[in-house]
Amino acid sequence: METPDEKPDDRSAGHTPPRPRTDAVGTGANRLPTKATATARKIVRDIAAVPPRSVHPALVPGVSVEETGRTYRTDPLVFGVAVTLVVSFIAWGIFAGDNLSGTTTAVLGWVVEYFGFFFTTIATIVLVFMLFVGFSRYGRIPLGRDDEEPEFSMFSWISMLFAAGMGIGLVFWGAAEPLTFFENPPPGTVEANTLEAMHTAQAQVLYHWGPQAWAFYALVGGAIAYGAFRRGRTPLISSIFAPLLGEGRTAGPLGRTIDVFAIIVTLFGTAASLGLGALQIGHGVELVSGIGELGNGVLIAVIALLTACFIASAVSGVSKGIRALSNINAVMALVLAFFVFFVGPTMLILNVIPSIAVQFVGDLPQMIARSASQGEEAQAFLSSWTIFYWAWWISWSPFVGMFIAKISRGRTLRQFVSVVILVPSAISLVWFAIFGSTAIQQQMDGAGLTVDPPEEVLFGVLENLPFPLITSVLLILLISIFFITGADSSSLVMGTLSQQGRPEPTRWVTIVWGSLVGVIAAVLLVTGEEGSGLKSLQNVTIIAALPFAIIMAFMMVAFMKDLRRDPLILRERYAKAAVRHSVMAGLEEYGDDFALVAVEYDHSEDDLDWIDESTVDDSLAEVYEAATEAIDIIPPTDVDAVADAALEDGPVAPDAADAPERPRAD
Repeated sequence: METPDEKPDDRSAGHTPPRPRTDAVGTGANRLPTKATATARKIVRDIAAVPPRSVHPALVPGVSVEETGRTYRTDPLVFGVAVTLVVSFIAWGIFAGDNLSGTTTAVLGWVVEYFGFFFTTIATIVLVFMLFVGFSRYGRIPLGRDDEEPEFSMFSWISMLFAAGMGIGLVFWGAAEPLTFFENPPPGTVEANTLEAMHTAQAQVLYHWGPQAWAFYALVGGAIAYGAFRRGRTPLISSIFAPLLGEGRTAGPLGRTIDVFAIIVTLFGTAASLGLGALQIGHGVELVSGIGELGNGVLIAVIALLTACFIASAVSGVSKGIRALSNINAVMALVLAFFVFFVGPTMLILNVIPSIAVQFVGDLPQMIARSASQGEEAQAFLSSWTIFYWAWWISWSPFVGMFIAKISRGRTLRQFVSVVILVPSAISLVWFAIFGSTAIQQQMDGAGLTVDPPEEVLFGVLENLPFPLITSVLLILLISIFFITGADSSSLVMGTLSQQGRPEPTRWVTIVWGSLVGVIAAVLLVTGEEGSGLKSLQNVTIIAALPFAIIMAFMMVAFMKDLRRDPLILRERYAKAAVRHSVMAGLEEYGDDFALVAVEYDHSEDDLDWIDESTVDDSLAEVYEAATEAIDIIPPTDVDAVADAALEDGPVAPDAADAPERPRAD
């Protein structure tokens, strides 16, 4: 509270109009002395005089979706359409499995032939864009309010995002993919089965599993987290496009279409991974138990058990089930990796890790430039591997991105990009170096490993090391928990998309989506000839990635438009413009003898550049004021009348406990 001799509050200079002066002197027995009258009136003005725009957009500390008071309900259109499409696909697989297989194979071939270049291009663009966002001035922007602390510890955060992102894939391909490229190097590179082939193979694997892959997740996750925890939007894929479409249209038919599509892609991607995981677990059980080849009945039982486990984990919530399982799995993965590192070719692994990193950087232009125009061999390699992976990561980005957004609250964009892109890439480098180099060394020593089917390779590597039974059991548990953590996060995400962005979806919705994941995996795993049902599911997931890749291109535009209008960025731009203007004016008027003092100033009277008003986002200030329930504003013309009425009862000191607190703009 100011004293009468203090200067007027200019905390929002440039936007606060001058307060009306009250210099009238009262007379008569019922009037207080002049100074007391002025003091009383000033008290009323201090409480009531709020600028027309009470909080400047540059001063908004951020608004979380919880503060907006939104109510959530199941969206019958999104939920109903998504379920109908899923059931129809299951029926197609059951009653016409061969037709489904042939159709999806043909469509996939068309997508790869005509849009393969687009996948490679968008992968590079998204990586460059996210690195710019993280390490430019935008990197200081928090994914939450200015003073918000991260919800999870660094270890739990990394464990959860890694387990949800591609943990099961690393276990499945950790030894198989490097060994494959060692025996069949990418076209136009090196001779097979040589030391050069080992380094080239590892660099190619890192290209598929490294920064480009995680950049897709970072884009979706960062955009959703920023919108939900800093701008008060619902955590939906459609909400990302509010800067381009407007808030109303994202909740309309177009936004619902985007959310339905995200649910379908998430469901198919998760079900396909469950099928692959079941195959690898089944093979592990065969080796450990020695009972021979398992039938479809056992595979379905494995899927049913895993489905029940991840549903139970999902309904317990992120902070309980998923975090606990992710931490357990991170420890188990470290134990297995350290075991193979110390009992395997330790010195080879230590020498390979830095050389892989250097070769990856050196080979990156060649790997990016590889295209179908280089011949049939190059086209076949791209179709089977690189384009397959880009489409796969894009198709997984809705659910992994939404889950990463959920667990990244309170982090800055610089922390977010550094951890989500660089840390998992480094972990992938070490993981493939350990298991891939061990497999290659064993193969060079005559171990006779085979890469077809790929789910058998890692078990074969462990059989050639000490304690094969124990490590195989540990591997089975690792695969199982990796799948559970990925599948339960996908169930939560599908529930969120079905319930208008509800952060913690209701249990019955989560159970429905979790059950459908298990059903579609089980049905398509055993239908068709030689697993064609599961192959069809993978094909559909990749085909769906094409339109979502186009969506991601517009997503970058919308995200950047949001970041350019962030309060932190606006404050920085105002500060630079204000200092530049003041220094010029001071030098012109006073030479070296001047100081910068904040006062109200009308910039329309000069020709100096000021802030472009088109970059000021008033909507965020409106959301913030609604969320914080700003007090009613007393019009300035009524201030004197209110003060005089209060003084009729005598000079009473204001009670701070009873006086409403006006919104602060500082």
